[in-house]
Amino acid sequence: MEATAWSVLPPIITIALALITKEVYFSLIIGIFSGALLFTGGNFFESIMTFFEIMANKVGGNVNILAFLVILGILVAAITRSGATRAYGEWARRVISGKKSALGLTAFLGILIFIDDYFNCLTVGTVMRPVTDKFKIARAKLAYVIDSTAAPICIIAPVSSWAAAVGSSLPEGSFIDGFALFLQTIPFNLYAILTMVFMAFIIVSGRDFATMRKVVDDNVKDFKIPEEYKDTVEAEKNVGGNGKIIDLVLPLVVLISVCIYGMLYTGGIHEGKSIADAFADCDASQALVFGSFIALIFISLLYLPRKVINFSEYCECYSQGFKAMVPAIFILCLAWTLSGVCSDSYLNLGGYVGEIVQENNNVAVFLPVIFFIVAICLAFATGTSWGTFGILIPISISILANLPEAEAAQLLVLCVAAILSGSVGGDHASPISDTTILASAGAQCNHLEHVETQVPYVVTVSACCIVGFLVDGITQNGWAGLAVSLLCLGGVMMFLKMKVAPPIES
Repeated sequence: MEATAWSVLPPIITIALALITKEVYFSLIIGIFSGALLFTGGNFFESIMTFFEIMANKVGGNVNILAFLVILGILVAAITRSGATRAYGEWARRVISGKKSALGLTAFLGILIFIDDYFNCLTVGTVMRPVTDKFKIARAKLAYVIDSTAAPICIIAPVSSWAAAVGSSLPEGSFIDGFALFLQTIPFNLYAILTMVFMAFIIVSGRDFATMRKVVDDNVKDFKIPEEYKDTVEAEKNVGGNGKIIDLVLPLVVLISVCIYGMLYTGGIHEGKSIADAFADCDASQALVFGSFIALIFISLLYLPRKVINFSEYCECYSQGFKAMVPAIFILCLAWTLSGVCSDSYLNLGGYVGEIVQENNNVAVFLPVIFFIVAICLAFATGTSWGTFGILIPISISILANLPEAEAAQLLVLCVAAILSGSVGGDHASPISDTTILASAGAQCNHLEHVETQVPYVVTVSACCIVGFLVDGITQNGWAGLAVSLLCLGGVMMFLKMKVAPPIES
């Protein structure tokens, strides 16, 4: 069953069940087990062993991310218990004039925190959720804005964990440097650019459509908090700390600063490497857990001596923070396991897709748009951007290796830009994507509601990207594709402005 059409079945089962049943845990478990059954040839007992063998390997390999999530949950609980979030919310209510300002500030923070998408989703959600709640902004809308500035900004930021991952995806002996290639793709990464332009339009105009419109209007009339997060809201209402805004700002500044330093440190900045090389060689997950642990130490020294909260309240934050992160951690563990069963060690979904791409490489002008569509489908099915471009970038290099070097170099930039765009687009729409899961967790939004409301927006932007990458291939000019895709998106925005009613005001 490896590297065959059967390898597509587990993600299809998972996604279909999730959309039908609205139960993401159940759907992931069934999808993983179906993959294990395919791999073991239907042996029930061996499938169970394979299921938990993959999970053990995946969870073990991502333990730093899990530790980071738990520590971040503790930090959020401590900041909330201190009263600093309440103080910030009261200040923001006086300063922020309305929904557009609240969502605009959310987008600005999302763009500002470009180092890592995990960190982005949870930090922006923590800071902005109390403010958007006050203006009855649907949490699904908040999750969309968070998600639209997490991976999209990371994939076009030269200094980020994503830049390092892209650079490391090139096979040894490639005719172009990985980091140099990444820099060249930035202006042609159509999905990332168009997503942020479209998000800005949605914020300013309020012209939500499809499922999002219904959810947004319903929340204006009757603001809803998902059942799974009502305990958190009650805890936030009962905080008794005397924290000030500085007790929110300082821990976040320390967290961001030390995470950046952690990336440089793990990348070898003290061993004489340049800043660019250190970022390229960093271990992002190790840096995040390093930064969050230092921030945890800092927050205890900031709060306890000043009696912002007492020692017993501070200790309670450990269990509260862990409990708040349990839904995201459980979904992530299952999503990683599904990704594992589709990996080259098991069903090898990437190998199957790679063979299809290589067999249809005879028309060079269509390569960018082909790679974009394949990347979007693969990322949607597997829930991983990094895994998608890790598979497709080496394939693009091998396909173009026989062309003259100058022609190959130009086409490679366009193809890799298409791969990165598709990877983020598919990841953006996938219910089993870790970034989508964490955007839901950051906004404390029902996960499947976030997926359902975001998918129409992803499809709209992706359609404009397809036109752009088609022009890229025909003209061999990335700027032409960017211009055409922006024109297409502009046409869509004008249509929405004319046909979609203005938002309902509370």
